[in-house]
Amino acid sequence: MSLFKARDWWSSSVGQDEEFDQGCLCVANIDNSATGHDKIILGSYMGFLRVYAPNPSNPGEAMNPEEQLVEVHLKDPIIQVEAGKFVSGTENLHLAVLQPRKLSVYTVSGTTGTVDHGNQYQLRLIYEHNLQRTACNMAYGPFGGVKGRDFICIQSMDGMLVFFEQESYAFGRFLPGFLLPGPLCYIARTDTFITVSSSRYVESYKYQTLAVATDADTRQESEHQKLVSGKKLAADWMLSIGEIALDLNVLSNPVAASVFVLGERNFFCIKENGQMCFMKKLEHNPSCFLPYASVCEGTSNSLIGNHNNMLLVYQDVTLQWAAQLPHVPVAIRVANFQDLKGVVVTLSSDGHLQCSYLGTDPSFFQAPKVESREINYDELDAEMKSLHKIIKEASKTQDILPLAEKEDDLTVAIHIAPNMDAISQAVSTEVEGEEVPSITVKVKIKTRLVVQNPKVAVSVQPPLTVTQDLFIIDSMGPGSVSTVTFGVFLKNSYPPAELGGAVAVSYSTPTGIPRVSQCNFSLPLRLVCIPASPLKNANYKVTIDTNKLPVNLLEIFPDFVEAFEEEQVNALGLQLIAGSRITLLASKTSQRYRIQSEAFEDLWLIIQELNTRFEKHFAKQGAKDFRCSFAGPIPLQEYFEKIDRHFELRLNSKKYQDLLSERAVQFRAIQRRLLTRFKDKTPAPLQNLDTLMDGTYRQVIALADAAEENRAALCQEFTRLRSATHLIILLIELWQNLNRDQTVILEATLLPLLQDTPQLGWEESVDAAVTHLLRTCLSKSPKDQALNLTSHLTMPKDTSKLKKHITLLCDRIGKGGRLTLSAEGSAQTPIVMPGGCAPIMEEEITELELRGVFANKRQHSKQVDEVFVMAALEREQQNILNYSTETESF
Repeated sequence: MSLFKARDWWSSSVGQDEEFDQGCLCVANIDNSATGHDKIILGSYMGFLRVYAPNPSNPGEAMNPEEQLVEVHLKDPIIQVEAGKFVSGTENLHLAVLQPRKLSVYTVSGTTGTVDHGNQYQLRLIYEHNLQRTACNMAYGPFGGVKGRDFICIQSMDGMLVFFEQESYAFGRFLPGFLLPGPLCYIARTDTFITVSSSRYVESYKYQTLAVATDADTRQESEHQKLVSGKKLAADWMLSIGEIALDLNVLSNPVAASVFVLGERNFFCIKENGQMCFMKKLEHNPSCFLPYASVCEGTSNSLIGNHNNMLLVYQDVTLQWAAQLPHVPVAIRVANFQDLKGVVVTLSSDGHLQCSYLGTDPSFFQAPKVESREINYDELDAEMKSLHKIIKEASKTQDILPLAEKEDDLTVAIHIAPNMDAISQAVSTEVEGEEVPSITVKVKIKTRLVVQNPKVAVSVQPPLTVTQDLFIIDSMGPGSVSTVTFGVFLKNSYPPAELGGAVAVSYSTPTGIPRVSQCNFSLPLRLVCIPASPLKNANYKVTIDTNKLPVNLLEIFPDFVEAFEEEQVNALGLQLIAGSRITLLASKTSQRYRIQSEAFEDLWLIIQELNTRFEKHFAKQGAKDFRCSFAGPIPLQEYFEKIDRHFELRLNSKKYQDLLSERAVQFRAIQRRLLTRFKDKTPAPLQNLDTLMDGTYRQVIALADAAEENRAALCQEFTRLRSATHLIILLIELWQNLNRDQTVILEATLLPLLQDTPQLGWEESVDAAVTHLLRTCLSKSPKDQALNLTSHLTMPKDTSKLKKHITLLCDRIGKGGRLTLSAEGSAQTPIVMPGGCAPIMEEEITELELRGVFANKRQHSKQVDEVFVMAALEREQQNILNYSTETESF
């Protein structure tokens, strides 16, 4: 057992499917036995009344049936139970039971048994009061200073206080400014009632003031009768606590009385005259409390239960003890039983009743003696070296997230169907006159341990979409397997930038730890592309070189073989379902392949697929040194056209937003004018305001439609820009033979966003990332590495600066600049490149010179030897001859 747990002395589970609250628990010597031992009285919202007398032979034992004295079903719900001197002519304790429309007073009597059956207890009704209003709670005490008797005050749901002097009804009063009932208690020392109103004020009312105030029975009478029947009820004092009160309690002594208020977040102590004594802010939401007298003079103790199953003991505002409970308590009492005094009695909302005590149990466990052994310093040194090596290796890694375990609790496997669906699952079966195919993807989930509430989320890049993007699976046991299936298809009339997707499975371990397992998948090209006849001419052409002999396109694209003819084995035509037609040409005499299309961005998917299939083809043949290359120049001018088009749509979006705001302001101003005219008592002409409002309304609708169309065009153009950016990154990678790390940095620089937002766009994000590279790893000298970071990114006025920086980026990469995140990569290593870039001074770049930056022009220094100049010219002429011969072979 833990040291700080409440020690279980006696416990019981009361009833089945019953509910309890703070008024359902009472502790008193209800049978008036001579021993003076307390009994536990419980009332439930199901109408059951029970009385217990705990007396376990050993602490923690289960309840003995003899310990339950009474169990009676009273039909109606029991709101509150209290014990007091409620019967005239005797000072014995009787039980008051409050129900929604009835107040009943019972006596509990016991008869000593003469046989083995034990004692017998009976519950007998003394008197009852039928209530005219639905009751909420009650308070009792010697109202008016009466001796040896307790009167009862019941607060109804509509704010009426009803007073009963034992068997007779006394009077009723309505509380002023009442909205909702709050907790109620009585201070016998000052003869006052304390409650907390719905306006979050602690209010005090004298019993004498209530007795002489206006009678509640005359509230429905005339105004004159109200004035003559009594005084208006007013509070003796009021104090704002700023939050809803959960419970009230009073702690009295011969010198003074204190009112304790338990709020939703704070605990208050108020003097009897309404002055704040102290306030304690609680760390967790409380559920119930009980103040009691302290052994230290001038202080008070409080038991506070919270929703974290904790029982806290405070002395004023100082926490003295904390104990763990097995449940969330809704009521706390302190009782004296036969074998133990000061027992803490707690009750949960579902009927878990427990008697516990605070303290610690001594532990008699003794640790076994460890055998002494001699220290082997050589083994210690070897272990220390191995640990230092592990620490050194761990400190080298820069991963933010921890590495995955060797065997995960949950594994995700994705299987993509080899063929398209026979019946398409697409919402729209045709896009631009072409049939839209779909493909089925199966996700298989296998668990090693118990996983709770797994959810499968599927994401693909637009314009691709799925038939269902979220699956909720029941909890899975160890070794169980679950499978979900969904379809993927093209939704809109433009090609996607990526043919990949991701599946994320979120789940919780048995201990409640949330985890996520993710798996990526790639979709086949056939999903967005169909065979077509090749075209001879196109506007955009890219030539890819390889270091292996040319291969037959029939072997590279077997899934598009239906469009081939026997005499055209070196030409392949592909038609994007929502794009242009792409033609692949294989050279008959060289190791080159040309890809041409009518749309620049549509080249990306085909070139990527061609490169991937080449790698797989030559890997099957055992070739490990295969490499694709690009001789240049980089088609930046075509790329800049896509940037300008995207930026133009962003400017249009901002213009539409500004115009829409202006027209909306105008529309609201006209509405205010018209409303003023309509409210005027003297009719006045509208002066064509209704016509103006109708015209403004039409303008607002037209602008909203135009803004929506521009948003859809912007989304489509951003996808095309992503495709063009992917193509530029791939060409730079092939041009300079970048490794994987450098390619990742370049992708993070030019593709920082998955989608545009009004707050952050692609242009400013890429400009900031490219500028950072130019000033760090691609800087000319250490002096240029001074960073000038802005606090926030804003939309630029034009794209000239961005295009200048992208040109400088390609130029410095072409000169041998190495992309790296560390400062060591700032030194540029000069290398010789086929058909590379001419050196460009940063200050000499203008808008007019951007077109011919990557043309094959060389600026030679005057100090170069004439022999090298002639050799360079001869190599250039030979390249031109080879290229003309290759064009004829195409």
